[in-house]
Amino acid sequence: MTALPRGETPGHSAEDRSDLPVDRSEGSSEGSSEDRSSPPDDGSGSPDDTTEGAPDVAVSGSEDGSEDGSEDGSEDGEVLEGASGGSASGVTPGEAGDATAVSEAQAELAAQRELRKRIEQRKAEKAGPIAAGTGLSGTAAQLLAAVRAVESGEKTASGFYEAPAAPVTRPAAPVADQPRTHLPRPAHAAPAVREAPEEAVEAVRTVLTRAGAPAGLAPDAARTLGEQAAEVLRQDPWQLLALPGVRPEQADGFARALLGPECGPDDERRTAALVGWLLEQAAVRGHTALDVVAVRAALAGHGVTDPATAVEDAVAEGVALLFEEGVDPAGTEEFGDEPAEDESVAGDTDEEATGAGGGAASDEEAGPALLGLDRYALAEESLADGLGRLANACEKATDWTDAASAAPSPSAAELIRAVAGAGLVVHSGGEAARAEPAALLAATRGLGLRALGATHTADGRRRLAAGAGHPDAAVTLAGLLSGTEGPGRDAEGALALDLLVVLDAPQLDVETAAALVEALADGTRLVLSGDPGVLGSAGAGRVFADVLAARACPQVISRTPDPGPLGELVSGIGIGELNQVEAPGKEVVIVPVRDAGEAVHRTVQLVADSVPRAFGIDAADTRVITVGHGGSAGTRALNAALKERLNPGPGRFGGFDPGDRVVHVPAPGRAVPGVVVSADAEGLRLDCEGTAVVVPQGRVASAVRHGWALSAHQAAGTRWPAAVVVLPGDAARGLSRPWVYTAFSRGERHLSVVHGVDQALPRAVAEIPAQERTTRLRALLEALPAPDAPGAPS
Repeated sequence: MTALPRGETPGHSAEDRSDLPVDRSEGSSEGSSEDRSSPPDDGSGSPDDTTEGAPDVAVSGSEDGSEDGSEDGSEDGEVLEGASGGSASGVTPGEAGDATAVSEAQAELAAQRELRKRIEQRKAEKAGPIAAGTGLSGTAAQLLAAVRAVESGEKTASGFYEAPAAPVTRPAAPVADQPRTHLPRPAHAAPAVREAPEEAVEAVRTVLTRAGAPAGLAPDAARTLGEQAAEVLRQDPWQLLALPGVRPEQADGFARALLGPECGPDDERRTAALVGWLLEQAAVRGHTALDVVAVRAALAGHGVTDPATAVEDAVAEGVALLFEEGVDPAGTEEFGDEPAEDESVAGDTDEEATGAGGGAASDEEAGPALLGLDRYALAEESLADGLGRLANACEKATDWTDAASAAPSPSAAELIRAVAGAGLVVHSGGEAARAEPAALLAATRGLGLRALGATHTADGRRRLAAGAGHPDAAVTLAGLLSGTEGPGRDAEGALALDLLVVLDAPQLDVETAAALVEALADGTRLVLSGDPGVLGSAGAGRVFADVLAARACPQVISRTPDPGPLGELVSGIGIGELNQVEAPGKEVVIVPVRDAGEAVHRTVQLVADSVPRAFGIDAADTRVITVGHGGSAGTRALNAALKERLNPGPGRFGGFDPGDRVVHVPAPGRAVPGVVVSADAEGLRLDCEGTAVVVPQGRVASAVRHGWALSAHQAAGTRWPAAVVVLPGDAARGLSRPWVYTAFSRGERHLSVVHGVDQALPRAVAEIPAQERTTRLRALLEALPAPDAPGAPS
């Protein structure tokens, strides 16, 4: 590894340095889907890190829980020392059911109907008013103590009415641009892009201002809750939790202002909203379900005095679904088991208390009972059934022998042979291994079959099409599902394909994967290809990892190594080792910095001067990747500094000028790079990789942000000639092996690391693997009959 002396970059001397002001008012940990160990500071804990610009809110005067996250790690020392690390633990599968009679999904739904019937009978027998507590826990730092105190009986929620519902004007940081509308609410689907009618917005604004809430929430409330949003909020103020960025203590303040003494911590409206909110927050962190024990503990931390009844009521109301993974439904008539003494707090704390396993099961000999939102439950069940259908329905008459013999590499030949004999195949490998799916596409098209590759980004599409030797061989996944790219649908609504290869499959969330598989006809072959070392999907689920773990189909592991110093560095990171590599052409350069101000200054130097001078790479072909949006060296600060240097201007179009590099977020979980062209009465006009996009004025603040500097999740799936990875001291807690692997592998020819975290970098690579996600897909896949086994679907 070639390391520069402190304070020097290619073409610059130490005297050329000038520190920028350091603003430590925000933390900078990203809180990615795969590494949620550090608290997000301003919404960067959202899985896609693309909620930048979402309206900030505050309804009560409580702190938003953001942390500075700064750590001293800027001392000189050996950079990129070798280390070894462990691997992430697997997910315990549920017991496989008898799929010969009914499908797993049908059996699950039948059990749900029976359970709901019993719960409705118990609810009808209840008499008397709902017991209300008298307090609600305050800050996230107090939640753990509150849970243990409440569950042990040492303390009750005694301060619910003690905190006044004073109007607040200070905005809180947004948590995630995810809908949180819970049944029986309008929908769980993503909020529509279209604007709500002005009369609906004005009615909501009246309700909000009456309770001292920011009037700026009105458009989001009307979009999320529908045209009757004002009446919905009057009847159920905790529906405010459906809005991006609103936290429980803020919704409580809003409810107290509207309802006065009528509301309490055990109000069924409140507990139902909290259960839904906890599950939505878990989805932001990648989980499709949560252990019931963890949900009860989280509710107790929010002042709910009877968490077991609250969960039961939420299931009865349809806010959440209960899944007995290996638990006898007859033995789960009540949810009243006490949590383990060491149970962690889940919910609005940002630590992984709601991680895989989430706590001890109520029955030590049975699997955990899980709670999930219907949208993710249906998606996982549909996906499992669809994958099983594809695995058992492929046509095997075509002779693939010659195609495999002509493959350009042994791994490509192995992939072709696997696809010849199976309807579903998983392929894994690094960047160089992308040539193997490209060879498969070329071979399949040569056989006269309809073959297509799908990627998550336009850059990935171009590279795949070039490898396959045909411009029509690849599309983007969003374009394929929307019908704007690809072969279109047949008379039955299925994609007219014989083979579909999905690259960067780890970025597939469960809902997108389910929609994709549902669009494939019987007999279509599906190949999921990707690098297991990168960050997981921005949305909920871990489709690629679950399919791998379930061993539901043939798996082909590429033996093609990534070349050069960059390939050697990244390959080591993948196995938990951060090694020094020889980089005679300065393919890898380390730039030590003392603080965040110096990190920003050095980053601008590298992008604007050093990299173009040393490597002939234009500034437009270099991307900066950092751990979070907030903080003094997060994407906001870096984008401001880079704009000032590369495209200065007054920001006359809502903070943007023609020529600005931006990221457009058309929907939660999607980040499309673009360039500002102009603006007019219709909105901000962008060129997004050759596609003209108009963003309405009302959506610019939440859907567009500057894009010279990105988070690792935003950068996943795209590569640039050069990448600059910025690691200021306060980024240490946001680092993990998948984050470093993803960020360091974005540069094709050159990687600069602006390094201020000292030994936190090798420690993260060696000791912090991907955070496990709680999902049901693996168990559902394992319960399916094996391909060609008795009882397998034909």
